[in-house]
Amino acid sequence: MSKLVVAAAQFAPVHLDLAASLEKARGIVADAALEGVQLLVFPESFLPGYPDWVWRTPAWSPHALASYQRLYENAVVVPGPETETLADLAREHGMHLAMGVTERHGSTLYNTLLLFGADGALLNHHRKLMPTGGERLVWGYGDGAGLTVHDTPVGRVGGLLCWENYMPLARAAIYAQDVQVYLAPTWDTSDVWVPTLQHIAKEGRTFVIGCCQAIHANDLPDDIPGKAELYGDEWLARGLSAIIAPGGRILAGPLEEKEGLVTASIDLARCAEGRGMFDPTGHYSRPDVLRLAVDTTRKSPVVRAGDPEPSAAPPRP
Repeated sequence: MSKLVVAAAQFAPVHLDLAASLEKARGIVADAALEGVQLLVFPESFLPGYPDWVWRTPAWSPHALASYQRLYENAVVVPGPETETLADLAREHGMHLAMGVTERHGSTLYNTLLLFGADGALLNHHRKLMPTGGERLVWGYGDGAGLTVHDTPVGRVGGLLCWENYMPLARAAIYAQDVQVYLAPTWDTSDVWVPTLQHIAKEGRTFVIGCCQAIHANDLPDDIPGKAELYGDEWLARGLSAIIAPGGRILAGPLEEKEGLVTASIDLARCAEGRGMFDPTGHYSRPDVLRLAVDTTRKSPVVRAGDPEPSAAPPRP
């Protein structure tokens, strides 16, 4: 069956509190299931929250050091108890679930997108290739192991995180696998982000689900390092989650400055529309002139079998 219900979960986590954010996610998934959602997408680094301080204070400031420590201590280990909980949620509700997390592997943090099948299986584990600007102060470089598209009962699903979507070759790697539902969790809520999603939908002949947090400074817990000094009366991220059809038409959203589910019914058969005229990695690709090589090997720092997970963040200069 080609028609299905998909949704973007435009919510704020309990910032830098992994357990509380996971509990909030549990309720969001249950609510989405009541609406018949078959694929639910959460924002970039929903667990345990996006490191917005990297744009506001130097990496060596007391607020940055304290924030990094809390992010590290609340990061997700893959596999680990939090991924088991997410798998259980997907299985309980028979729902495909995409979750943005800050992942801890050894002593390195990654900006990671996890995709779970409706049976709870972890289908994809993608680490953002290149953290953007100040993000490099907290996240390591990812690799190509997660640049994959998976054939599922809700279509061929793949995607990229935030400004990876401005990397033409990364997009091409996803397009080349005949993606039908393209996931784009982000922190970007600029005026040009939704047009970016529309461009991807038209270029890739794919449905696109863009998802971001809607989080105001007032939503931050009072004990967040530097809350009074770094954050005023402002939206840190204003949402703009949207679902786009293959030709670039907006089906749902953008939802702005409020939490909620952005939901749409989509027909996968529409992905073929227009490919007779333009298929970016099919008949229009000119492989005799242009070629793309993708290295899909995992290049994580080595953690030896049996090594314990570090219990605290490593010293910072």
